[in-house]
Amino acid sequence: MANDFVSPTDRVQVRLASGALHIVFNNPTRHNALSVDMWGAVPPLLAQAAQDERVRLVVFSGAGDKAFVSGADISQFEDQRAAKAAVERYEALAEDALMSIYRSPKPTLACIRGWCIGGGVNVAISCDIRMAASDAVFSVPAAKLGLGYRYSALQNLVDLIGVGATKDLFYTGRRIDAAEALRLGLVSRTCAVDQLAALLDETIDSIASNAPLTIAAAKAIIGEILKPAPDFDAARCGELILGCFNSEDYAEGRRAFMEKRKPQFKGR
Repeated sequence: MANDFVSPTDRVQVRLASGALHIVFNNPTRHNALSVDMWGAVPPLLAQAAQDERVRLVVFSGAGDKAFVSGADISQFEDQRAAKAAVERYEALAEDALMSIYRSPKPTLACIRGWCIGGGVNVAISCDIRMAASDAVFSVPAAKLGLGYRYSALQNLVDLIGVGATKDLFYTGRRIDAAEALRLGLVSRTCAVDQLAALLDETIDSIASNAPLTIAAAKAIIGEILKPAPDFDAARCGELILGCFNSEDYAEGRRAFMEKRKPQFKGR
């Protein structure tokens, strides 16, 4: 079937392959720094992906081999962030993009090479899974720029690597390599640069071949677990679990197990 996903800007490329919607940040002359139009392209693409049964997961990456995302496009700072109204608009666009990733019902994966700085880290930690090549470099340099930092981004970082590590990275603005990012839990898997494509393909195949309803239920339930106790929705969790057991995919999974074959899940 033809790829009918269309990005509203040339700085974000998109393609559908093997069940994965690839969203590629394409601003290589600025090491894929995120401009206003790039932030704005993400939510509508994810909204379309959420409704498309062909999409089993969404993969974010950066064009070229130098950077995933090197931060915000500072060439726009004077135009977009100098005045109060512009700051509010810029922050709202970024927040909308990041939350659309975080709340996506489809699994999201950040595939990282080279620089992953500031807004790049925010994109990565909004994803469910992060893998990085050995040349990846991570930093959150907001304190070096005097920027205010949004609550949601710090919350995501704390949830992922803990309070102490978040304070260390944020207060110092220091850079860390892929090996330290793995130790901290900032990424879940690392590999040599020349093995990244194979690792990505393996991961896509694993996720795309598994039961979409089970994965979606797990993602939603994990989201409930992370909520404060008064906001935890046990009834929703129960409904999601029951929905999996009542699905055609569960019947297919049982049949495939008995017949010793690979199941063909349809997300229904």
